[in-house]
Amino acid sequence: MSRPSRAAVHRSGARELDLTVVEVADPAPGTVLVRMGASGVCGSDRHVLDGDWTLPSPTVMGHEGAGTVEAIGDGVTDVGVGDHVILSWFYPCRRCTACLSGRSYVCMGSRSEECVLPDGSSPLTLDGERVFPYLTVGSMSEYAVVPEAGAILIPREVPFDVASLIGCSIATGFGAVVNDAGVEAGTSAVVVGAGGVGLSIIMALQLVGANPIIAVDLSEEKLEAARALGATHTLTPSADLAERIAAITQGGAAYAFEAIGRVQTIESLPSLIAGGGKAVIVGLPPEDSPVSIDALALAESGKSLIGSNYGSTVPGRDFPRLAALYLAGRLPVDQLISHRIGLDDVNEAFAAMRRGERARSVIIF
Repeated sequence: MSRPSRAAVHRSGARELDLTVVEVADPAPGTVLVRMGASGVCGSDRHVLDGDWTLPSPTVMGHEGAGTVEAIGDGVTDVGVGDHVILSWFYPCRRCTACLSGRSYVCMGSRSEECVLPDGSSPLTLDGERVFPYLTVGSMSEYAVVPEAGAILIPREVPFDVASLIGCSIATGFGAVVNDAGVEAGTSAVVVGAGGVGLSIIMALQLVGANPIIAVDLSEEKLEAARALGATHTLTPSADLAERIAAITQGGAAYAFEAIGRVQTIESLPSLIAGGGKAVIVGLPPEDSPVSIDALALAESGKSLIGSNYGSTVPGRDFPRLAALYLAGRLPVDQLISHRIGLDDVNEAFAAMRRGERARSVIIF
């Protein structure tokens, strides 16, 4: 059996999404059918639309999602019908060495990046043609079928728009600060890029007590949002950016985060930190985009340059923790949402993102 679901579908080479109706199969063993409550509009989706990343096609886009469990397949025990869940775009296999050692964020058995369920199938069709859910989520759809390991139970008090962002941008930003960088209270940090992920990093830096917190962006709208969420200083990019940061931090930041995914800003990241500092690549660049780094200078100054994928998030551990922080008033995720939109407005949301506008748009179903 299957059910119709209005969805935003991407076809290879197109820069806009086609709003149409796909068929969503009933959940197979080990999978969960979710009626979507909200879906974030993320820069990773834009990378696909702009041709930066290659994916199977056609694809139902969206990977930041939250909703209500509508049905479960045989063998599912983690969640039940009626539960509220956040969807994880990197479902773990729970069996490989990485998963068994608590590092499911580098799971070797997940097929999430193939946009298929663990058995290689897709639950979606359109006019009899196979359709792929982006990162095995496909949250820009009224319904989604995901592996049990990709549906994480959360309290019903968390609104779906907030919950959807916890599933990617919040987890990525928080994890980059806490799991990857290990930022200590009272230490300085700079965040290059004040979009959804950058603002999430700033929220996490404030939460752990970093000071000063410097946000860098071209958009005054985004810098204003950064100040509201905890940035103590805001700067626009310039040729002397490193010197300006050094003046604020007395020699360079202890931590620097790149949240755009641009080759040029990644290359400049080590210049923003002091000796012994740590630079973290959070933004994901286009495919086949090599970055040039002065390795000798990096080594001689004792600086670290690390990559952060999904903030080294363990969804079953971190999503409930982030939800609890939100409910306690310590993680103001709702302030990150600048626009709540319908599915019909998704193409304009991406156009605004390309123009450098908005903090984060969220589709409300």
